[in-house]
Amino acid sequence: MEFRFRFLQVNGAILMFCLRSLICVLCLTQLPNCLMADQGVLDEDSKRPHVVMLVAEREYATMRSLKEFAQEHDKTCRATIVAEDPDDRNSLVGLECLQNADLLLVSVRRRTLPDEQLDQIRKFVASGKPVIGIRTASHAFSLRNRQPPEGRAVWQDFDQMVFGGNYTNHHGNDLQVELSAVETGSNHPIMKGINSSRRYLSSSSLYRVSPLLAKTEVLMRGRVKGHASEPVAWTFRRADGGKSFYTSLGNTEDFKGDVLPLLLVNAISWCLN
Repeated sequence: MEFRFRFLQVNGAILMFCLRSLICVLCLTQLPNCLMADQGVLDEDSKRPHVVMLVAEREYATMRSLKEFAQEHDKTCRATIVAEDPDDRNSLVGLECLQNADLLLVSVRRRTLPDEQLDQIRKFVASGKPVIGIRTASHAFSLRNRQPPEGRAVWQDFDQMVFGGNYTNHHGNDLQVELSAVETGSNHPIMKGINSSRRYLSSSSLYRVSPLLAKTEVLMRGRVKGHASEPVAWTFRRADGGKSFYTSLGNTEDFKGDVLPLLLVNAISWCLN
């Protein structure tokens, strides 16, 4: 099954209405194929799986990368990007769209959200719907050795509960990572199109995530010189029964490479089927 993305981004104080002759956009850069003027097209899109992408990180420019990913990969699914409030990095604007999402993709780094916003994310996960995480999603809503401000919340074990992960730190940024498929996972649908006998390279620092929790299935591992290998892509069956996929790849070069785009395309298909 293939997917065509139709992206809407919610950012700042934005209300977006795709009407027959009007699209109101405030502080928004929108992809061309989202300019839908016919009500029949809108009705058709409402039947497509809805992917909500939470993007709130300033390390890896995933806002730009995810937009480009949508343009470069011709799939059939509608998606909304929910970004941080430009006036408050610890608040997401438009998160209410999560109520009708079929899949959540997370690219967030150490944000302490308002209680009610984190509750919405907890509710989505508890519903058993699928979740995909890239790079800093492993520490999306956690802090190191400090408490959140009053009225803000953390989810310290988000990584363990949602991805079966165990992020503790990362190896040096100057160490090139060699990626390889895990033999036992090479036939997984998410690995479609990735050569299991080839060694790929990544400039993303290698995350230290071992050991993973039970009910994870490692698909790819990464290695840097002088250190043991680490999982870099895996699936997880959560306690609520939902599917999750996580990869520690995610910098701009990864998005232009041969591995990450395929992993994401295949993971979205796997999650929604």
